[in-house]
Amino acid sequence: MQKIGMIGIGLMGHGIASNLMRHGYPLTMLEHPGNQPLDDLKKAGALLRRSAAQLAADSEVVILCVTGSPQVEAVVLGEDGLLKGLRPGALVIDCSTALPSSTEHVARAVQEAGGRFLDAPMTRTPKEAAEGRLNLLVGGDPQLLNDMRPLLSTFAENITHVGPIGAGHRMKLLHNYVSLGSVALLAEAAACAVRVGIAPQVFVEILAKGGGSGIALERIRPYLLAQDPSGLRFAMINAQKDLSYYNSMAEQTGAMRDIGQAVLNTFAKAAAKDPDRLVPELVSILAGA
Repeated sequence: MQKIGMIGIGLMGHGIASNLMRHGYPLTMLEHPGNQPLDDLKKAGALLRRSAAQLAADSEVVILCVTGSPQVEAVVLGEDGLLKGLRPGALVIDCSTALPSSTEHVARAVQEAGGRFLDAPMTRTPKEAAEGRLNLLVGGDPQLLNDMRPLLSTFAENITHVGPIGAGHRMKLLHNYVSLGSVALLAEAAACAVRVGIAPQVFVEILAKGGGSGIALERIRPYLLAQDPSGLRFAMINAQKDLSYYNSMAEQTGAMRDIGQAVLNTFAKAAAKDPDRLVPELVSILAGA
């Protein structure tokens, strides 16, 4: 069993950490105020370190599950960061959502320091993270991925090799644009339905039986019918961040992004009102409630 270090024990990271320990992997975590409560993990034997360098010195594999590229760069490249303590041959697996250009820069730095790198961003929700049923979109050496499948399978149900380093994060941004864009479209339609007097139950029923059916509708259905946002526990500010990354990637490659920019603008306005509200609540914000 490789010694695992983990940075970012948030809503997704806590589920990953729990499953790693459930399968017998020794775990060391970085102390951080953004972590979820760690009592259960510490009780199970997980250790804590105060710096990324200390954590790297104790670890054969380091898993990152932080907010975005600035945080990845800080914990890897910063003062007292991972590179200061990275073991020769150690592997860094970045499960965050990040800018591909930043990912490639960080990966080069890790490799120059004698380490190895995979980008392996996730799809699905904290529920699937806790159940060990995430989807991983992996960029990097395919043989290295095959070697790591037993480890990754402790918290992932579907593991797809997308291409070279950075391809995982490119695919994640494409996925989140489609996913969040679908939710934004439904939320705007639901807000209009409120104004034109269509009952939420009727709105959901008709869409579910027709062209509006799908995962996006199911994620926001609890909010449409009962004002319960827990079907998609993802904050507006994070949606704005992911969509800004998507638009940056599209702009860098010259891809069309008219709709992408409109979706970003929608979430940016919502985040400006309340960054911590969950994405299903976009319906109420657009309806003016």
